[in-house]
Amino acid sequence: MWQQWLISPARILCRMKVYVVDNGGQWTHREWRVLKYLKVDTKIIPNNTPFDELGDVDALVLSGGSPRVALETERMGRNGEYLDRAGFPILGICAGMQFMTNHFGGATAPAKVSEFGKTTLHVDDEDDLFLDLPKSFTVWESHNDEVSVLPKGFKVLAHSDNCPIEAFRIEGKPFYGLQFHPEVENTEHGYDIFKNFLKVVGSWKGK
Repeated sequence: MWQQWLISPARILCRMKVYVVDNGGQWTHREWRVLKYLKVDTKIIPNNTPFDELGDVDALVLSGGSPRVALETERMGRNGEYLDRAGFPILGICAGMQFMTNHFGGATAPAKVSEFGKTTLHVDDEDDLFLDLPKSFTVWESHNDEVSVLPKGFKVLAHSDNCPIEAFRIEGKPFYGLQFHPEVENTEHGYDIFKNFLKVVGSWKGK
């Protein structure tokens, strides 16, 4: 399936349905726009949309949100339901990543050094999201909190000089988290990260 995606990406992508869950982030529409540019069938949905109303969706992107929203469960709507019931890939960005951490038994806390603006990301494990990307590149940050304790079965994929957990995945599941914002133009290789996520979606869809 991976080889098929590489041979005919347009044909595979046009069949993908990836929804962006709106958690109130300032760049939610940018996430939608990137997916649209990559020719994926996509739309933004409220985070209180029941799981059974998602239909035949192939993946979800859990958007960022306002400060500390990941700790305010009621403001994160049905994100927990999506994580518990999804049999498809999920990418959590910023607050989406932090909520995923808390939901599966980890912890978030105020960062020792808040990150805003450009930061250098260091890739520890290319895994799926950072496949064939440089070991270090510039990303765009906007967070006061960060992941302080990883849940069991989570693997760190990247860090920055001030934040030890900038990206992770759940081992054995197609769930990923990014503390930075790949959808923002200031992030280098942001579109490549989305493309790599879509490769995972394509591979999962073919199972």
